[in-house]
Amino acid sequence: MKHIKFNKTICGVDFLLNVLEFNNDKSSGLFSEVQSTDFFQIIFIKEASGRLQLNQSEINVSDNSIIFISQFQQYQWKIDKGSSFRAHVLVFQEDFLNEFFADKYFSYRLLYFYQTQYPLHIAVDEAERKAYLEQLLKIKEELVCPKSDSAHLIRSLVYYMLISLNRAYAEKYNVETAINQDNVAYEFRKLVEENICSKQRIEDYTALMGVSRITLNKLVKAQFNVTASDFIKSRLLFEVKMKLIYTQLTIAQIAAELNFSEPNHLSRLFKSREGVTPIEFREGYQNGM
Repeated sequence: MKHIKFNKTICGVDFLLNVLEFNNDKSSGLFSEVQSTDFFQIIFIKEASGRLQLNQSEINVSDNSIIFISQFQQYQWKIDKGSSFRAHVLVFQEDFLNEFFADKYFSYRLLYFYQTQYPLHIAVDEAERKAYLEQLLKIKEELVCPKSDSAHLIRSLVYYMLISLNRAYAEKYNVETAINQDNVAYEFRKLVEENICSKQRIEDYTALMGVSRITLNKLVKAQFNVTASDFIKSRLLFEVKMKLIYTQLTIAQIAAELNFSEPNHLSRLFKSREGVTPIEFREGYQNGM
């Protein structure tokens, strides 16, 4: 798997953010190796035909669509041979959000980042895509020719775009869009994302956060509509699936990496939640490719 790091020098910008353009009129079949990045990507597709393998899901890539890829997620492009691929991509590191918005939980407040329950793409009409493109080009202009007040303009443009996309995503999948200013649920989500391989009990997180189990469950349920325990289990199962799909590790090796005391504990949890064993899941994925 190829891991790509954000490089301000290569990007030619002074921010941890950029707007990139892809314009391939006659693709010879864009079939990349499996990749991950240390930055977020929002891909605004004008014209494309093919598929994108993103985490455990396969997305049919089509005209006038938007795809969301979080940092460190695994993906592989499979664009049809002879088709056009035209898109603009907003890329940024998490530190850009933390610094620009003075909010270390900002990326965790957005529904389409670190999302494992709903699809990571939405369809838009051409007018909507053009409106987003207009904003992207304004951001690019400020990046290429920065002025003394460019940081303020970039901050407002990016914030407006991210929140607008959050609203569109919520409407598409009928989920709650309210961004709660109580940080407990978002802190929990951030800690789970950072520690899921080593910490899988509610007590681990209540100790880190200094809150009671009752308080944590109440706030997580209110924000994400699942209990804290179910949230942890869902994220843990997602991690197991990524290792089943993108590595050749045995079940015993995966269990050891994820701190299961016994491999059969992993298998039992997986089957109770997914209806199949880890081996059956891996074989089914491989046979479906």
